[in-house]
Parts: sequence; structure tokens; C-alpha cells
Amino acid sequence: MKAFLAMTCIVTGTLLAGGCATKKYVRNTTAPVQAKVDQVGEQTTQNTSQINDTRNQVKQVDERAQSGISAAQERASSADQHAATADQHAGEAMTKATQAAQVGDQNTQALNSLRAVVSNIDDYKMQTAVSVPFQFDKYKLTSETKQDLDKLAEDVKADKRFFIAVEGYTDNTGSRQYNEALSRRRADAVVEYLVAKHDIPIFHIHTIGLADEKPVDEARNRTARAKNRRVEVKVFSADQVTAGLNSDNSNSANRSQDPPKQH
Repeated sequence: MKAFLAMTCIVTGTLLAGGCATKKYVRNTTAPVQAKVDQVGEQTTQNTSQINDTRNQVKQVDERAQSGISAAQERASSADQHAATADQHAGEAMTKATQAAQVGDQNTQALNSLRAVVSNIDDYKMQTAVSVPFQFDKYKLTSETKQDLDKLAEDVKADKRFFIAVEGYTDNTGSRQYNEALSRRRADAVVEYLVAKHDIPIFHIHTIGLADEKPVDEARNRTARAKNRRVEVKVFSADQVTAGLNSDNSNSANRSQDPPKQH
């Protein structure tokens, strides 16, 4: 009986000792795991916080990017408008430049024509002249003066190299300024008739208003003043000189082609 009790005590002590050892083992085993779990939890919390911060930063960056894109689009739209305006101005400038170039070409042609006339001015000789009288303070042509201009125009049509000088004059009655304007109106009336009636090219005609300059009669009476109210139309031609030169050249060429005379 004592032996049974002793055995029972030994078994019970062993079990108690084993139970304590098991709890201690469990505690020792789970403690590091719990520490790892806690560490992972803390790390997860930190990561979550960092992720939220990163999201906020990304959101801010995205907002700034969207704002920048909107501003860039506005600037691009404004630039397109400026570019369209610049293109329009450039087109207008190009049109004006083209017009200026055309005017320049016309002026160059007119200048070249005038230079040609001036360079050959010595070749031009006065072929015919007509004095067209006018009534006091008038600048309209009469039927008689038109007949004189008709004859002059018929004589000119056969010429090729010619120009017509139309000089308008007045008497010494009235102011200088008024007489200058009146003399130009008289000259213009003659030019208009020659161009409209007889199709004489305008570039063959040179006009000027000289008021009471170059009077044909210096007297201060009605007859003298009537003589001074006039337009002098002078036709200058180089055809005769050219024909003479061509004739001389032809004769020289013929002489050079003649066989030498036998002596």
C-alpha cells in the first residue's frame, strides 16, 4: 500500500513537472513569434502610412500636372490665335508687297521708256505744230480747234517714234495760281481729245501748264491777251532721222558688197 502511494506521488510529481515544463516551452516558443507578429504589425502600419503619404503625393503631383496641362493648353490656344493673326498679317503684308512690286515694275517700265526718250532726244525733230486758241476763262475745245487737232492726229498716225508736247497757256489776267490750274485744264482738254478721238497712246504725250509764261504777244491789250490764251501742240518725230540712218547703213552695206572696180 505504501508502495502504491509512493508510486502515485511520483507519477503526480512527474506530471506536474511535465506540465510546467510544457507551459514554459510554449511560452518560450510563442514569445518570438508574437514579437515577429508585433513587428510585422508595426511594419504594416508604417507601410500603410507611407502608402497613404505616397498616394497623397501622387494626387498632388497629378493635380499639379493637370493644372500644368490646362495652362499649357490655354497657352497653346493663345499661341494658335496669335499664329493665325500673324498668318493674316503676313498675308496682308505679302499682298501689299506684291502690289508694291507691281507698282515698282510699272514705274521701272515708265522710267526706262523716259530714259529711252531722253537718250535719243537729239534724234527727235519737230515735225508739225498747232496752236489751239481758247476764249477768256474757258478750256473747252471749239469745232474749229477740233478740226486742227484732227489733221495733226492723222499726220501722226503714220509715225512710230514720236512724242507730242502739249503746253497750256493763259493771259496775264487773274492770279498766278488760278492761271496755272486753267492752263493745265486747257492742256488736258487737248490730250483727252487726242486720246479719246484718235486713240493716240497716252505715253506718247507730255503735258504741262505754264500759265502766262512765254506770251506770244507782250502787249497789254485785248488782242494780245487773246493770242496768249492758247495750247501749243508740238509733234516731235525721230522716224526721218532713223530712216536716214537706215538708208545710209543700207548704202554702206551695198557699197561693201559691190565688186571692186577694174582699173
